This record gives sequence, structure tokens and C-alpha cells, in this order.
Amino acid sequence: MDKKIALITGSSSGFGLLIALELAKNGFYVVATMRDQAKKRKLLDEAIALGIEKNIQIHELDVTLKTSIEKVPQLLKKLGRIDILINNAGYAAAGFAEDIHMDEYRRQFETNFFGAVAVTQACLPMMREQGKGTIINISSISGRMGFPGLSPYVASKHAIEGWSECLRLEMKPYGINVVLVEPGSYQTEIWTSGKQVSKKSLNPKSPYFEYMNRIERQLEKSEATFGDPKEVAELIVRILTQKKIHFRYPIGNGVKFVLFLRKCISWNLWETLFLKKLKN
Repeated sequence: MDKKIALITGSSSGFGLLIALELAKNGFYVVATMRDQAKKRKLLDEAIALGIEKNIQIHELDVTLKTSIEKVPQLLKKLGRIDILINNAGYAAAGFAEDIHMDEYRRQFETNFFGAVAVTQACLPMMREQGKGTIINISSISGRMGFPGLSPYVASKHAIEGWSECLRLEMKPYGINVVLVEPGSYQTEIWTSGKQVSKKSLNPKSPYFEYMNRIERQLEKSEATFGDPKEVAELIVRILTQKKIHFRYPIGNGVKFVLFLRKCISWNLWETLFLKKLKN
């Protein structure tokens, strides 16, 4: 096959679906994976409408299941090679730390962090033998700073950031690039139907109930400024078609400014400004 082969996790919706379509439109051969193949219809319909269905094949892959991960090397063997891995599968768990059961934290990490590690381990032997490849981990601005009421999600993205730094340094001598894409707030299902808030924090009896509602109201007010997620898919294409690939790619309304500000001011000042904004 002359086309570069890209494997994407979490392709049934959101960034994953859009990245699959954008890559296929730009001449890549896409292996779109998802946990539930019953959700593949949207991707297929949009691919057919664009006339790019021949550039996409869909496979079931649950990044939290060992038996599912073990099928990845067999799939790669059939493909003959793997040029790009995009670790996108994930969801957002929310709530206040005291209210969140440890099992909820573990489920968050199983998908957002350990799932990415497991799929990467399944792809690395072939990439290493090829002497080339690109791994793109979809992180978040939440991987660079904290936010109240989102500690499971934020912690999992911080873990992705640290692991990706290590992986980048490990893989560079073998011709493999590791990249972090760090979106800000976008109009995807992860912040609507996809967000899983701890039941305790939604209970009026929770000591954090009012604070949680204040955060939710702030997020709702900000929705008008959320970006078009297609921007992230288009960024992925640019990354994969440019000669020099950088490590971090923050993207989204105000994201670069916020990261710059966070770097320049003290924690005390940052904390004061942040909490003041939540009161507005």
C-alpha cells in the first residue's frame, strides 16, 4: 500500500471521528477503531458522503481490555506496517475529590492513560523495526493545569503528558516521533453527554453541591466560545504532512495565552484570579 496507514482509537465520535475523516480525505489509509461497533454508522455515513469510504476500515478495540489489545499486533501484521498511531480514546470523569469513589478514578485512568500505554506497546515493535513512525497522543490543556471538579480527567491528562515526555526521549533514536496535541475547550460530546459526574457531587446533600453547580454554570456560559473540533483534525493533518514535527501543539481559543500566563505568574496570583473568575 502506497498510502500511509494511521490507526486511531476512539473513532466513533468527537475528535476521533473527525480525525479519521480528515486523514482519509488527505490520502491516508485509516484504521478507525472503537469500543462499540454499533456506533460506526455515523463515521461510515460521513465517509460515504465524502466519497472516501475506501480509505477507511473499522475495527473493534476496547483500550481497557487485555483481550482486545492483544488483537492489535495481528491486525498490524495483516496491514503490513503502521505509520501513525493516534491515541484519542477517552472520556471526562468529574466531581469533587472527596465524592469520587476510587473505582471511578481507576476507570478514568484505565481508558485515558493505561489504554494509551497498552495500545502504544502493541504498536511499538513494528514501528521500531520499521525505523520510523509517529505517535500522537491527544492530551488537553487540562494536562498542563488543574481545574476544580475535574480531578480524575485532569490527573489522567497530566499522566499522559509526563509519559509522553519519557516516550519521546526513548523513541527519538529509533526514528519514532511522539507528539502531544493539547486542545482547549471544543464542541465535542466529552463536555456534554460524555462527561460523567460523580453522583455524590450532584447530590444536594453533598457539601460541594453549590460549588459544583457554580463550576457547571461557568462551563455553560463558556460554551459559546468553544471551538470547532474540526480545527484539531486539520491540525493533525498539518503535523503529519510537515517536515519538522514538534513535541507539543496547544490549540484552541486563548489556550496559548493561558499557558503563557500560567507560566509567568505565581501560583498564589493564579489561584486568586482563577477563583475570582468562578465567582462571577
